[in-house]
Formats: sequence, C-alpha cells, structure tokens
Amino acid sequence: MITLKNVVLRRGAKVILDSASVTLNPGEKIGLVGRNGAGKSSLFAMLNGSLHEDGGDFSIPAQWSMAQVAQDMPETDQSATAFVVEGDVVLLAAQAEVAASEASGDGDRMAHAYMALYDSGAHDAQARAQALILGLGFKVSELDNPVNSFSGGWRMRLQLARALMCPSDLLLLDEPTNHLDLDALVWLEAWLKKYQGTMLVISHDREFLDAVTDVTVHIESAKLTRYGGNYSKFEDLRSEQMALQQTAFAKQQDKIAHLQKFIARFKAKASKAKQAQSRVKALDRMEKIAPLLAEADFTFEFKEPANLPNPMLSMQNAFFGYPPPEDAPEGTPPTVIVQNVSKSVLAGQRIGILGANGQGKSTLVKTVARALAPISGDMTEGKGLNIGYFAQQELDVLRPADTPLEHMIRLVKEVTAAGKISGQQTREQDLRSFLGMFNFGGDMVKQAVGSMSGGEKARLVLCMIVWQRPNLLLLDEPTNHLDLATREALSMALNEFEGTVMLVSHDRALLRAVCDEFWMVSRGGVAPFDGDLDDYQRYLLDEAKRQREEAKKSGNAAPAAAAKSAAPVTAAEEKKPVPRETPEQRKLDAQRRQQQAEATKPLRKEVEKIDQRMKALTTERDSLQALLTTTTAPAEIAQTGKRLKAIEGEIDMLEERWLELTEQIETAAV
Repeated sequence: MITLKNVVLRRGAKVILDSASVTLNPGEKIGLVGRNGAGKSSLFAMLNGSLHEDGGDFSIPAQWSMAQVAQDMPETDQSATAFVVEGDVVLLAAQAEVAASEASGDGDRMAHAYMALYDSGAHDAQARAQALILGLGFKVSELDNPVNSFSGGWRMRLQLARALMCPSDLLLLDEPTNHLDLDALVWLEAWLKKYQGTMLVISHDREFLDAVTDVTVHIESAKLTRYGGNYSKFEDLRSEQMALQQTAFAKQQDKIAHLQKFIARFKAKASKAKQAQSRVKALDRMEKIAPLLAEADFTFEFKEPANLPNPMLSMQNAFFGYPPPEDAPEGTPPTVIVQNVSKSVLAGQRIGILGANGQGKSTLVKTVARALAPISGDMTEGKGLNIGYFAQQELDVLRPADTPLEHMIRLVKEVTAAGKISGQQTREQDLRSFLGMFNFGGDMVKQAVGSMSGGEKARLVLCMIVWQRPNLLLLDEPTNHLDLATREALSMALNEFEGTVMLVSHDRALLRAVCDEFWMVSRGGVAPFDGDLDDYQRYLLDEAKRQREEAKKSGNAAPAAAAKSAAPVTAAEEKKPVPRETPEQRKLDAQRRQQQAEATKPLRKEVEKIDQRMKALTTERDSLQALLTTTTAPAEIAQTGKRLKAIEGEIDMLEERWLELTEQIETAAV
C-alpha cells in the first residue's frame, strides 16, 4: 500500500503538504481533487520520485511498477503502432535480452531470454497497441502513420496509449480526458474499469470521476482527506462534514465569548481571581475548531443580448470544409468535410453537437463563427447576429505576449471599428474592474498571457466573450483546463443566458445541464439525434460493433482483432429516412459494383492468399509456444525461439501488405 504519515512537501517557498497523512490500498481507484494550485500535480511528482518529501514518512512498495502519461510532445518518425508498443517496458527489456543472448551464443541464456519474451506478450503486443490506438479514436489507416504527422492533440492521445500499454501496478493519470472526444472518453472509462492495479487520477470531469473511481482524496489547506466513494459521494460527505464543522465552530465561538466575558468581568476582583484564572487556562487548552473556509466561488453571467434575431442563422445546401493549400497546384479542389447541410438555428435554442473526432464538429462551428468560409451553398445570418466564439485552442484568439488588459483594450478598438459597441464600458478602469470579475486582479492584468495556466487563459476568453454581449454562443470544448468550480459557473451562466448556444464538449455534465437537443455530425452530414447522452453512448457501442462485424466480413484479420479489443464502443445506424431507389438507380449501382469487383479481383485474391498464409503461421506459432512450456532442453528452446522470431517477422510483413491491399480495395469502392 501507499502511506503518507505527517508528510511535509514544499515547492520553493510554498508549502504543498503540511503534516498530511493518508493510506491508499492496492487495487483502489482514487480520484485526486482540489482547487487549481492546491498541489495535486506535486503529489503525483512525489509518487513518481520527481519530488521528495521534506518531512514525515512516505512509502510505496519497492516492487511496484509505475506508468504515467508523459507530458512532453513526442517528436519522432516512428509509426503510431511502434511508438505505442515501446510503452511496454517489460517487452522492450525482453527483446533486448534476446538480442544480447543471441550475440553471446549462450544456449541457456537464449532459452531463458525466449521464455521471458514469450511471457512478456510479444506475440500479441502489436494487436494490443493497435487496440489502444483505435480505442482512442484513430482510424485503421492511421496505425502506421508517423507520429510527427499527427497534430498535438492526437500525439498526446498516443502518449496516453503508450502509458496504458505499460504493464503497471500503479497508474497515474493527470487530466487524461483533455484531448479526447466523447466516444474515446467512453472507451477509456471502460478500459480503466478493467484495470487491475492501483490508479490515481486527476480530472475536472465529474462524470468521468464518478465512472472510474471508488475513493476520493481531497487536497485542501495543505492537508489530505480521504473519502470512501466517487466524486458525487465525496460532495455529499463533504457537505455534511462542512455543515457539522460550521455548527461546531459556532458553538465553540459562543463558549469562547462566554469565557472571555467572565474573564474580562472578574479578573480584577480578588474574590473571583481563581475562577477567572481557571477560565484563562481552559481557554488556552481549548483545541480551536477552524472556521469554515469554503473554496472561493467563481460566478459570472452573460449580459442580456441587445437583440435576438429569429432565426439566428439559416443554412441551405451548405458544404463545409477547407480550401486547398496555398502551394497546391492550380485547380486543386477544396476538402469537403460536411455536405448538404440545410438547417436553421433559432433564438433560444440549446444545441449540443455530437460526433466522433474528425467527423466535422469543429469545421461546422468554425464556419458558423466565420473563421472558415462555406465551400458552397447559402448561409443567411439574422439581422444583428452577434457571435461569441470560444475556440477549441484558446491561443487561436489570444496573443501570448499581450496582457489581459491589452487584450481587452484591443477588443474595444476592434468592436468600435466594426460599429458594434452597444453600451459597454470602455475606460481602462472599467476594463480593469471587468477583468476583476473573472479573477484577474492586481498585477495579473499586466501579466503576459503566455505565462498563464490553461484555466486562466480559458477564463480570459470567457471574459472577452461576455463583454461583447453576444446573442449566439459557439463553444468548442470550452471546459478543457477549467476546474470543477469554473465548469459549474459556466453551466449556471449558460442556463441563464437568453440567447442561443451551440456547444461541442466531452463534458457530459455540462451537456446534460445546458442542452435540450442534439445534432449529430456523422458520415459527411448533419442530422438531429433523437435521444439523450445515454442513448448516444449506446449508439457509440453499437457503431463500434457494426464496424468490427464489417471488418470480419472483409477478411480483416489483425485490425479486426485490434478493433474488437478496442471496444466497448459501437454505434447504431443514425435514425434518418432512407430514400427509395428507382429501378434505374439499382441497375446503375449493380453495374458499378460489378466493375469494382472486376477491378479489385486480383487484389482480393492476394488478400485471400495472405489470410491463408497468416492462418498457417498462426497455427505453427501456437504450437511452438505450447512447446516452449513443456520442453527443457536448452538447444531445443533456443531453436524454437529463433523460429518464433522468424514467424513474427513474416506475420508483420504480411499484415503490412494486407493493410496496403485493403486500403486499395476500399479506395476503389469509393
């Protein structure tokens, strides 16, 4: 178990823990909660050995292996699969020992090395890695893409997969959901529920904490308090504890006041001197109950919009996507992500936008926000439409070198130049006061934004949006980096907002609290989703199941197995009407399918041969692995190990060729 007894932990001059004690038992899944800056990440640093306690006793089992998500951005040309496989440090050590034993020519050492390699799970390491990658939202076609070809958010997903790949007794997860969308989040929850070791997780997503934790440790005032139960249970228990503490504090204050009154009245009287002195001693001996110092609440509100056009926005046969790159050859067509969108956005609507990553949620929001121009079709804005846009990456709208005050002054100038000022206060002192409402007080108004935390940047963006008095809010993952108190404040403010909200978020608590209808962005279109978030999670499970079944039908061996391991997610067909085909359409479709079948016939034959060869190799591999568990002759073990290594190499080559062929077949079918 992990024990902390009267631990003192400092970072510089700041005391993070002061005589803090807690015990964490093997197999527990612990949520670590507390205000931003309370010391959650510092406690993680002590657990992983980056920081050492300054006092008290701290112990963790020496034999425990530990895994955590690296916070640096990976820079490598390795494939995604190879990068994640390397997270298995036990496998890497076994592979290194095999190489060393082969170089030494020592038969006994080679025998032990191959046995260790088998025990480390070398035979299914690639499938396990690909299951993690697919579960976190990557496509089968991206499994062998270089890590450097992915954006920052996707590379951090690979870091998460690499941590999950590592065999561990203790798993440390610091905000693992920040770069995930809802389908990957559902998958991660299911994976963590099956994790057998001890887990500590820092997260500001209350539904995620409720789903994966059974113990909560709260950091407050440099102390650690353990609560049995998930985050919701912790809230209930803490509110009861706070109520009891407040009652006890009030009673003690009454008693102290009574004693002090007696002392003040009689200490000068000789006849009462002894009684007064005894009360002074009683007052000194009394263990003072601390006053209730609740975490400072953060609240704000959106101002009443100057007007509410209805409809806010109308889209007719609109196509959304990205223009060709500037260096693209002339005539290169734009990239279409979402097509044939015909929808209206009405005053007062609360729309949650659902869909897997890469389907076009952010593209839709960016186009409505005027950050992207529609590729074609009509988009008609209501008269007086005033958009407040929270970008997924806060730095899309923030300048790292500028201060919060400079951001507000520049915003005033931009809005004034556009003729949109409608009663907002614009003097510098007024802007300082407005920033103070969002906890930017004192010297913080002159601090460079680039040096601020993610939560502070998000608060500044919210401040700038509120000042503009929008009537349409477009929020793309606004809760990344926000703590639980600020998320609650945002939820309350959105519920009081009189305008229209379009929200993309993986925070289910926020979606449940704010949205009363959902749009699904999927398969190149936008359609109403008839259901709630629980229905959407079932949709994801059904969809993953459908994809696995399709992979099986197409003869997809390795990726199909990986996809099966990657679920729990799947999804049901979207509930939209299917137009009936005319006889002419059916005839043309049949001709097209026949042409495709002829064109891909040689490819399918090669795939069939590869499947047969892989089946034979798999059978031989299983036999050899069984032999390794029964034979004791060093020479035979070494020979078997060499053959297993050759089989694995051939299977890898065949799988790569299989992927190439299936991609060619899929391309021909489009």
